[in-house]
Amino acid sequence: MKIFAVGMNYAAHQQELKQLQIGERSQKAPVIFTKADSALLKPGRPFFVPDDMGRIDYEAELVIRICRLGKNIPERFAHRYYDAVTVGIDFTARDMQRQASEAGLPWTICKGFDGSAAIGEWLPVIHTEDTGGTAFDYRFRLDKNGETVQQGCSMNMIHNVDQLISYISHYFTLKTGDLLYTGTPAGVGPVAIGDHLEGWIGEQRVLDLNCR
Repeated sequence: MKIFAVGMNYAAHQQELKQLQIGERSQKAPVIFTKADSALLKPGRPFFVPDDMGRIDYEAELVIRICRLGKNIPERFAHRYYDAVTVGIDFTARDMQRQASEAGLPWTICKGFDGSAAIGEWLPVIHTEDTGGTAFDYRFRLDKNGETVQQGCSMNMIHNVDQLISYISHYFTLKTGDLLYTGTPAGVGPVAIGDHLEGWIGEQRVLDLNCR
């Protein structure tokens, strides 16, 4: 299983990263990075906040599940390659990311450490072949200790899901069970021991996570 993730896929979050002093990057192509398979944090498991990595931020985002083998997938057929969606959290070691960005170094550790890819319960994606693909229109949010801290809509992505799948499959063979974290909207912030995080798609809670 491979875990792909997309950086800076919402315009408001790009501005937020500038305020966090994370280097600006071109949006001519998607910003893609990967996480180790040991980063996956399955539903029902707590997130253990590292005590030696500085500030750890939540980044809630829609996650899709790849359902078939594919390589060099045309964008018009990309909807055939995913079958489920949920809310995930791309936990980020923010201080380490800032240092890496300033030095022009990769984000591998600050984004891919163990447990940094939390995942919720899956919902089926509704495919509409008669209208030429998938109506991928999802509103989602993240609540922290009962208060909404992030809200997003898939229609506001800079690079939509089908574009992302087509682009990634040009460089990597997609396999059944691979995951794609599609980017976070504005509102990222730090987590601490004792925090309770809940991810919602519409009015359905799909993620329920405690920080320890």
